[in-house]
Amino acid sequence: MTALVSQAGPVAVPPARAEDRAESERLAAGFVRGDEDSFALVYHRWGTLVYSLAARSLGDAREAEDVAQQTFLAAWRGRQGYHAVRGPLPGWLVGIARRKIADAHAARSRRTELALAHAAREGSGVPGTAERTEAALDRVLVAQELRKLPPVQRRILCLAFFDDLTHVQIAERTGLPLGTVKSHARRAILRIRRSVAESAAPAE
Repeated sequence: MTALVSQAGPVAVPPARAEDRAESERLAAGFVRGDEDSFALVYHRWGTLVYSLAARSLGDAREAEDVAQQTFLAAWRGRQGYHAVRGPLPGWLVGIARRKIADAHAARSRRTELALAHAAREGSGVPGTAERTEAALDRVLVAQELRKLPPVQRRILCLAFFDDLTHVQIAERTGLPLGTVKSHARRAILRIRRSVAESAAPAE
């Protein structure tokens, strides 16, 4: 069994039988030519693979659907870049999906950092007329603190600030007890707020 490696671990692709390989090659050829029926069949055949890869890495069905759509759109637009001699079409699609997943993680982190920087500023007691340099410092500090957080706390903050989920909804999505979600969120926010408040305090 061939394993395609992803950010979330290896993605197993069953070995193709001779007739399956021939069908895949036919679909790939039509896809590269720009045949829309072939594209529809390619999406139908490997869409679940791409979606599962994205869902496994991102942990969010809606984001996974977006990544799957972006992957196939990018593949269709860049289909002339596929060459069968370099490997099968599903492997090429997974390569595109991995890049789109990385983009989604980066975008999520940027949005979360900005939201948390705002929350930290609001809770730190620092006047809202802070200089731009202080706001930039807040974002840097938040990014640093986010990287220090345990993965579960980081995930909870992403769901709270990016997906705008309540503690109850986060508990349902993650399977964690509600009390655990609340305590993780509280500790993470306090940690980030302390960091921003300490940076804003005048030097002795």
